[in-house]
Amino acid sequence: MPNRSLAQLFTIAGAASILGSIAIWASQGGRGHSAEDRAHGERFGIFVGLWAPTFFILANRYNTNAQHGGE
Repeated sequence: MPNRSLAQLFTIAGAASILGSIAIWASQGGRGHSAEDRAHGERFGIFVGLWAPTFFILANRYNTNAQHGGE
């Protein structure tokens, strides 16, 4: 798979991680019945949201490599 395609894939994955984190928080953390359910949903949403920087860093590295002729 070319570096440019991997960069696009990781950028999409980073955006999906942010959106997924918000969706998880809204569906589980924001509307849980007990305090324990809400806390679990919030923690899981944060966990998924923490993936975004990693995906964006990987996208940047593959994009930089593609620009320098590593296509």
